Amino acid sequence: MTYQHYINGEWVDGDGTETFDSRNPANGETLGTFQRGTTTDVEAAIAAADDAEDEWQSLSRIDRAEYLWDIYHELKDRHQELGEVVTKECGKEISEGKADVTEAWQMVEWAAGDARHPKGDVVPSEIPEKDAYMRRQPRGVVGCITPWNFPVAIPFWHMAVALVEGNTVVWKPAEQTPWCGQIIAEMFADAGIPDGVFNMVQGFGDAGARIVDHDDIDTVLFTGSAEVGEEVARTVADDPGKLAACEMGGKNGIVVTEKADLDIAVHAAVMSSFKTTGQRCVSSERLIVHEDLYDEFKQRFVEIAESVAVDDPLDEETFMGPAIEPAHVEKIQTYNDIAREEAENVLVDRTELGDDEIPDGHEDGNWVGPFVYEVDYDPDLRSITEEVFGPHVALIEYSGDIERAVEIHNDTPYGLAGAVISEDYRQINYYRDNAEVGLAYGNLPCIGAEVQLPFGGMKKSGNGYPSAREVIEAVTERTAWTLNNSKDIEMAQGLSADINTDE
Repeated sequence: MTYQHYINGEWVDGDGTETFDSRNPANGETLGTFQRGTTTDVEAAIAAADDAEDEWQSLSRIDRAEYLWDIYHELKDRHQELGEVVTKECGKEISEGKADVTEAWQMVEWAAGDARHPKGDVVPSEIPEKDAYMRRQPRGVVGCITPWNFPVAIPFWHMAVALVEGNTVVWKPAEQTPWCGQIIAEMFADAGIPDGVFNMVQGFGDAGARIVDHDDIDTVLFTGSAEVGEEVARTVADDPGKLAACEMGGKNGIVVTEKADLDIAVHAAVMSSFKTTGQRCVSSERLIVHEDLYDEFKQRFVEIAESVAVDDPLDEETFMGPAIEPAHVEKIQTYNDIAREEAENVLVDRTELGDDEIPDGHEDGNWVGPFVYEVDYDPDLRSITEEVFGPHVALIEYSGDIERAVEIHNDTPYGLAGAVISEDYRQINYYRDNAEVGLAYGNLPCIGAEVQLPFGGMKKSGNGYPSAREVIEAVTERTAWTLNNSKDIEMAQGLSADINTDE
């Protein structure tokens, strides 16, 4: 069967005739065939969302959240099954696939639970007879464009809060993970959400671009590459009535100071560099290590990188699965070639895995292993300034104090995530106050954030937070209300309320 789009409460083939396949990155197996959406399909979805606004906004937040509670329970009940779907479609090892689903239901729980929390702020007025307060109202139609590496969790980052706050949604899942998108859309359909409130169009960049530039889209929530996110931000900036919250890539670093616990440092670095095969926007590609610990850290890190289990992602003993698609393997290989030219020394090169390392029946998978090198720090080197999005890791030795380490850490166009490993609270506090990141970790891997924390960065890594509490700012408008309870009008700041006439 060929899976369809979900528009205005119906499963439809759409206007186009082209289809595309989802493939298992571990073995090349076809997982499903999907209609490829056109700009016309996107326009139909936006029109449906626009028409549904008034009915949806007439419901209370609590009533809107009731639809999400059904989805919350379904995500929990289907945890194992959906975790395997995630693993099959995007290649993450099974514990990560299941964690993706857990994060999704936790985000739904947070958003739906937030419906009963206090809203708005009461603000003091200098006039005793006046009440001053803030109210929120939904912005309208929210366009959501989500990535393949968290194909269940991130859609709910975007959509759960947007829907509870009274917006309607048009969503384009990543073209690499349409099966996950299909299942999420089925959940919304099964929950009985009113027609047009939630819409999904499967497709590629042209469909996403039409969401971004359409006049009836009020907010764009985007998570993905810096290149695409920058184009989204530029397009939205040309429309003063539209907002965008974009979370993009990173060239993330871990600072290991001379006061670090080496056990924690090595463990955190391995997790940060190789989980999800380095295909997290928060994955660490730079390890900045003090000279006092450098040699021992290098020896221990390299030993693990040489032996880390790259295998069938459905096997619970696997640490790293495949890359998402052949084109991405080529990108990783290209940056490994660049690093070979720029590196002082290549320490681990598992770019092309041997036949004995590839699991049986998975010869057609997108396999790539860890690549580790050490480099003399130079900010002009491409290998340590450009995002690879793979298991590509530079070791950078530094001497001096924490100030020097953070200087190297910040010397990148990106500012998404970073970590500091130290037993000295002063060093941790210096990093906290000076690292140019939106997500920071102390004595932890440079991975993720709990759902109640905003997720986003600065510089080239983003211009907003399309998740948790902070996404409320992107999908609502705030109105400052002042109400006079007196029969007389008295103004603040000493402004006269007298009306003077010639008489």
